[in-house]
Amino acid sequence: MRKILASTLLMAAALYANAVLALDSAGTPVVVTPLASRTTTASGQPITLPQKNVQVLVSTYDIAPGATLPVHKHPFPRYAYVEAGTLQVTNVETGKANTYKTGDFIIEMIGQWHQATNVGDGPVKLLVIDQVEEGAKNTILRQ
Repeated sequence: MRKILASTLLMAAALYANAVLALDSAGTPVVVTPLASRTTTASGQPITLPQKNVQVLVSTYDIAPGATLPVHKHPFPRYAYVEAGTLQVTNVETGKANTYKTGDFIIEMIGQWHQATNVGDGPVKLLVIDQVEEGAKNTILRQ
């Protein structure tokens, strides 16, 4: 059921994006540039949604050059768009690292310990979207 819902949401977004390729109400062209289309997280897990009372949280992150976030995990889906900078995300359970640059889209791993480091010369700026059960937090720090 969760896979079907996620697939349906992704398909609806794709159809909506294609429909916007028409003209706006004033006859001005609207250009939509697809950024990503994925069905799995950065570590290959299927994307699944919370089972009840889904809440969408949107935030921005500014990560200074050289900064490393603490080891953490997410119990629910988290998506991030890299607006600026270069970010390396390492799965501390497997040692596998992925590097993301300006314009990349990240579907973070779910329930796996990882950390991120700004490996570039300038700040990393992220637009982050979480889907959680209403009232829940989406980041758990490792003790």
